Amino acid sequence: MSWFLKGLKQYTDFSGRARRQEYWMFTLFSIIFGFVFYSVLLISLIIDSMGLGVFGILLAGIYYLAIFIPSLAVTVRRLHDMGRSGWWYFISFVPFAGGIILIVFCCLDSENGNNQWGSNPKNSDSMIEAI
Repeated sequence: MSWFLKGLKQYTDFSGRARRQEYWMFTLFSIIFGFVFYSVLLISLIIDSMGLGVFGILLAGIYYLAIFIPSLAVTVRRLHDMGRSGWWYFISFVPFAGGIILIVFCCLDSENGNNQWGSNPKNSDSMIEAI
């Protein structure tokens, strides 16, 4: 949960680097919360005896709008961690292969050492743990 909150706190930070763990934990919690909101939406549309369908749609819409920018930021930082520009995010708009390519990129290991977006967060975390 702390990784998700970290991603939300850094929603305007499109510079720097994000480790695989940070990216995938943020993505996991985003999917879990999205599933919960989608379930509320689905249940409210099925029951809808009290007009809750609009509430469910509104709740899901607000969640997806609120999570879009933090999700974009953590993905850009993940691409930076591999030594790629954040503009690679747009490859996800290529039908079929684009999303798969972005997922593969996000599974790759960090670029060793420093790059133009900062120092390797994996090395800095392990140094802190060693101290």
